[in-house]
Amino acid sequence: MTSKLITGNQAVALGALRAGVKVVTGYPGTPSTGCLTHLLTLDLPDRHIEWSANEKVAFEIAAGAAWAGHRAMCAMKMSGINVAYDALISIAYSGTNGGLVIYVADDPGVSAGMAEQDSRGFALMSDLPMLEPGSPAEAYELAQTAFALSEAVGSPVFLRLTTANALSQCAVEVEDPIPPKTTKVVLEKDITRYTKAGSKICLDQHRDLIERLERAGEIAQEMGLNKLELSDEPGGLGIIAVGAVRAYLPEAIRAAGSAGFEIAQSANPNQRTSSMPGSVSILHAVTTTPFPWDEVKDLIVRCDSLLVLEELEPHMEREAHVVARHVGFDGPIIGKMDGTLSRTGEIATTEILRGLEAALAAATRSGTPVRLGGRSDAVLASTTQESASSPTRERPKTVLGRDAKGVAKSAPRPITVCAGCPHRGTFLGIEAAIVEAGLSKDDVMVTGDIGCTILGMNPPFDLLWTEVSMGSSISLAQGYVHAGIETPAIATIGDSTFFHGGIPGLINAIQHTTPLTLVILDNGWTSMTGMQVNPGTDPSFQAAGSRKIDLVKVVAGLGPDSMTVVDPYDVKSVTEAVGATLGDPGVHVVIAQRECAIQARRRGVVAGVTTVDPALCILCKKCLRVTGCPALSLPSAETPSAKSPGGDSPGRGAIQIDAEACNGCGICSDVCPTGALTTERRTS
Repeated sequence: MTSKLITGNQAVALGALRAGVKVVTGYPGTPSTGCLTHLLTLDLPDRHIEWSANEKVAFEIAAGAAWAGHRAMCAMKMSGINVAYDALISIAYSGTNGGLVIYVADDPGVSAGMAEQDSRGFALMSDLPMLEPGSPAEAYELAQTAFALSEAVGSPVFLRLTTANALSQCAVEVEDPIPPKTTKVVLEKDITRYTKAGSKICLDQHRDLIERLERAGEIAQEMGLNKLELSDEPGGLGIIAVGAVRAYLPEAIRAAGSAGFEIAQSANPNQRTSSMPGSVSILHAVTTTPFPWDEVKDLIVRCDSLLVLEELEPHMEREAHVVARHVGFDGPIIGKMDGTLSRTGEIATTEILRGLEAALAAATRSGTPVRLGGRSDAVLASTTQESASSPTRERPKTVLGRDAKGVAKSAPRPITVCAGCPHRGTFLGIEAAIVEAGLSKDDVMVTGDIGCTILGMNPPFDLLWTEVSMGSSISLAQGYVHAGIETPAIATIGDSTFFHGGIPGLINAIQHTTPLTLVILDNGWTSMTGMQVNPGTDPSFQAAGSRKIDLVKVVAGLGPDSMTVVDPYDVKSVTEAVGATLGDPGVHVVIAQRECAIQARRRGVVAGVTTVDPALCILCKKCLRVTGCPALSLPSAETPSAKSPGGDSPGRGAIQIDAEACNGCGICSDVCPTGALTTERRTS
């Protein structure tokens, strides 16, 4: 162990190394920049460290590595959370396998510009734990704790510093880094966990997320993260201090000594009651979320008044009011909500003194002695007993009902792509390429994305593994690569989604030469949501004066190692194009380009005409099993039987084609083993 003079940013970096982190990503922005800057100066051959194209890409890469079972961290300033949040909330629902830490540095006082944003609101909104160190030394320890907590509950964990901690220096006892674990990548194919395909999936994930947060609160309490120091004498002032504010608190109380406040450092700060003289009790809070309900309750029932010290928004203070209501506390709660302290700027010694003065004034108005010890032991005992025995005083638990008994069962009806959808040929081509490469589709990570593309996760394809947010497929695939996946990584994305959020991920892969295959399913429309136009839609369908952005030129301009344009109705060409990239170290793009069948059919445009010869159909059902096309169906009881091939005995009927739905793509004809299905293709 070596003592080093380091900043809070460097402490987070070194703490992550001590925790065995394998992948660290981020985007620069004061006050968090120093974390990755420090890591990039070190020789770390077994780890992947990168500045990513933006914070969303950075988070998705880290999340992919964590889903793969390894420890990962991404770093950003508070403004970056706005960029990353689209993916962050979805990953929060799904949870993680390896530890995933989000290091965010807020900037109270806006010394570096931008909005004076409190990132704790994102942790609250995401039901994710957030740890808030009070010093660089504590940042080093809590960075390690964050990884352990993340793995214990299966959720990402925020680590929040503010400018004062991130940029200040102190001597920290630092241990040698621990190498990342060498276990194989976790490949778990579970659409109920890694996608958002359906309300039940999302509701179940939300329930699990809430339960994981409650478990995080239990673990935080077991670890004693929130340290409560109670005075020997009941009554007096209770103080809740969180994050960097805690570093200024002893100095402020010493400065207020002439007003009757004293504080003594306990030999064991974890103990529930210290030998602290005077009548000041303090909760040194590390977690705003999960909120330390029990510790705050124990503090409130012992004190006559409460001072809450936190930078920016009064998140702790609001919850303290809820606790006070539950335990019947009617004393003053001093902080931001009563106007004593500001919701802007830093909280340092001057602001703490203002809060202490307000506490003295409140005590004087209520007739309480300056020592703030007015509550009698009898009242304290009565309040404590009542809060412990009354059900209405207990910590409220979130109870979300689950359908358990008496619920009607129904057969699953997975959604598939429409009749004639060009994506059908793309999915079949990808699957064939994987098989021809001697691999199993259950061993090859094929990430999916928002829109019609995600339907490839359902039968008959069962191909896609993930769905997070717009554009995430490309970055998630990179996370698996950096985690050490041994099989090729394939990402799939629609054209509209690519324009929306996929371009930065592809830029990132090309910049960092991350080997993967990207398949863009370009049908010219934003189809899933009702056929809206996107930048790649033909200009004749767009508003007057609009232009079409050529997707092929956009991709080519980014400079991938290869780019191939194929017709998805030609499944063989898709197979060959994708197969040529598997195992190659470069970044390869395959663009499967064919207009959405619904939009084409609305204009009377079909790809061809498909017919069935009943005499040749043996009802092997391969066309149904392989393509899943809804324009095909089995013969009904009323369908006239044909003669069996090669004989005079009655046959079993033949596959039926819905002429109104069929687009004549010809994919079913390609898979028919007897030639019963044939397609006359058209050029327009």
